[in-house]
Amino acid sequence: MPAFIRYVQDSAHFPESADVVIIGAGISGSAAAWELTRKGLKVVIIEKGLVGAEQSSRNWGWCRQQNRDERELPLIIHALQRWQELNAETGEELGFRRSGLVYASRDPAEIAAWEDWGKMARNYDIRSHILDAAGAKALTPGSTTSWLGGVHSPDDGYADPSQAAPGLVIAAQRQGAQVFQQCAVRGLDISAGKVSGVITERGLIKTRAVICAAGVWTSLFCRRHGLELPLGNVIGTAFRTHPIDQVVKAPFYTGSFACRPQADGGYTVSVSGKGRLEPGFQGLKYSRQFLQTFRARRKNLTVSPGLSAFIRGPETLARWSMEAVSPFEAVRILDPQADHDMVRQGLAAMVKEFPALQGLRVSQSWGGMIDSTPDAIPVISTVRQIPGLVLSAGYSGHGFGIGPGAGRLAADLVTGDTPIVDPAPYRYSRLVDGSDLDAPGMM
Repeated sequence: MPAFIRYVQDSAHFPESADVVIIGAGISGSAAAWELTRKGLKVVIIEKGLVGAEQSSRNWGWCRQQNRDERELPLIIHALQRWQELNAETGEELGFRRSGLVYASRDPAEIAAWEDWGKMARNYDIRSHILDAAGAKALTPGSTTSWLGGVHSPDDGYADPSQAAPGLVIAAQRQGAQVFQQCAVRGLDISAGKVSGVITERGLIKTRAVICAAGVWTSLFCRRHGLELPLGNVIGTAFRTHPIDQVVKAPFYTGSFACRPQADGGYTVSVSGKGRLEPGFQGLKYSRQFLQTFRARRKNLTVSPGLSAFIRGPETLARWSMEAVSPFEAVRILDPQADHDMVRQGLAAMVKEFPALQGLRVSQSWGGMIDSTPDAIPVISTVRQIPGLVLSAGYSGHGFGIGPGAGRLAADLVTGDTPIVDPAPYRYSRLVDGSDLDAPGMM
């Protein structure tokens, strides 16, 4: 698993009750905890493994508006504002920097798509500058490719995945929130059709409000209570390098790799758009909903079927009682294997593009499982069938940057406050009511 995740100390006394219980301490759950403590609520965070140890520490760290689906733009605009404020507000270093992002390409269709996106984004006062060949070359000094063009988003940036979720939880603890790790929530306690508590492996916590921000485990958790939540799980690979004299100073994307500079002089690197499917029961159950997306992205996906996904993990068919060990306890931290061919491919592509990085070495590689919706837009929503439950999941590989906005929206939905943005695009019902879902937009 990725190294150097910041340690979070558990709270001392397991509570009998809370105003809000948050299931999952990834970036969206941690951000919701911070926002709810600011609203004066008694918050308890329950994490089956460790704070931020799954996808929230395994992503690229990008915090971007550029090339997002239009439906997400209001939320990422708010999220970037919050990223800018959170270091000072929390007293914690979350690693956020407004470095700008650079994309470069030799593909005319790709550049045309970026240009169209920029025209739409101007309606939201987002700065996105199309680059000609000379402009792309100027922003990628030392690159060997003769770019046709690119795009530059000066207001975007990155944060540190190893620091962000833990820092938000530690700040929330100082404001009175409690956190308990290595403690799974087995299910909801429901009375008169409404949430009345959560049943954990350590006992019942009474509450009338729950945010389920359990990442790839959310659909399995929902099925325990008769809720259908079509999520598809994709495994990505990333790696970090040893420190080197950095020639790429800001997050950079091209068709063969994407990278982000790290404070220690190394890089986080991934192969752009590639992923691996290891389908189990859940993958088969929701395959029809994902058929259009699968066809569109088939060339970038490796399918690795096997029995293990049916037996353990988020794709399992498992059923469990509230008094028995749950699938969440069986896998404390989901740690998929990295695709080592992809690591070699990404390293070679980066060194080929920037010869000054000759000698760049991999220090660590890892896999991470990404929960996706059929339209690649997250679910941040109340659930009519179970009053008191708010879902926060399905971030489709671009949830880290949007995390502070997602946390605030989930907090608003729990408290009944005026939502920070229109929640309609993120409603749960669109996935199960027969709506014609829009195709995924730009990612």
